[in-house]
Amino acid sequence: MADKAPSFRKPNILEQAFNRLFGMLVGRGFGLSHNYLLQVRGRKTGQIYETPVNLLLVDGKRYLVAPRGNTQWVRNARSSGEIWLKKGRRRNRFQVREVRDQDKPRLLKLYLDQFHTTVQRYFPVPAGSDPERFLAISAQYPVFELEPVSLSPGA
Repeated sequence: MADKAPSFRKPNILEQAFNRLFGMLVGRGFGLSHNYLLQVRGRKTGQIYETPVNLLLVDGKRYLVAPRGNTQWVRNARSSGEIWLKKGRRRNRFQVREVRDQDKPRLLKLYLDQFHTTVQRYFPVPAGSDPERFLAISAQYPVFELEPVSLSPGA
């Protein structure tokens, strides 16, 4: 299997419907502890867009991985520099810092190992592979470290 992935994999109609339904449920508080509804401001419209995501926790830090590649939410997050994660009544704001390609292999491995049942189809490298296998494809998978934004009192 070649270690190459497309720069962006658009969801088909069934995946779009599932994402809408699952996003609605996660936004209302359902889902596993790592499931969140990502909200990001559109870079052209200013409108808030939503999509369900898996939050990766590593050494006390939060990461978002884009298994479909350079998606619209990725482009919007890069443009705005911030996102919100929503689950139920909680909505937390984060600044995003894109992880350098050479620092991604370990994170991509951990992400795939943890969430392989739902994301393996987006990776040409099988779950359980050594981190070195991810180096050749790391540029095709955006990874963001999330830094909480503290709100001042009354904000």
